[in-house]
Amino acid sequence: MIWLATYIGSILAINFAFSLFPHLDLVWSCWVGLVFVLRDMVQVRFGHWALAAMLGGTVLSYLLADPFVATASVAAFAVSELIDWAVFTITKRPLRDRLWLSASLSVPVDTALFFGMLDIWEPGVWAASLASKLLGVSAVWLLMRTRDGRAPVAA
Repeated sequence: MIWLATYIGSILAINFAFSLFPHLDLVWSCWVGLVFVLRDMVQVRFGHWALAAMLGGTVLSYLLADPFVATASVAAFAVSELIDWAVFTITKRPLRDRLWLSASLSVPVDTALFFGMLDIWEPGVWAASLASKLLGVSAVWLLMRTRDGRAPVAA
């Protein structure tokens, strides 16, 4: 349940923060990398119910954040969530590979839709957003690979 609550709370928090302080878009762009990793953890634990979690976060965003930011967020998340769902449903690779493949496909789409809808065209913001999301999921991939590669401890 902690992944679910953290994911929904993060959706709300990032949209709320972006609404209050849009001039800090570079900071919020880096934070979104965490939201993508949380989304994947929710997908792993709750499967197709991850879409319901996204909807819950979206409704809260509409109620508490700027509706324009929430609209851009939900459009970007909806498309990237469908990409994520397809990768997790179709691909039978190990979890760590599905996480990375999903991010490599959905992150550029999410970034372009979100910032395009908000009319933000600053290359530094786009680069930070892409890099933070891909670096975050790459770190998780590496940790999982390292963990999976360990030999069992003999008792």
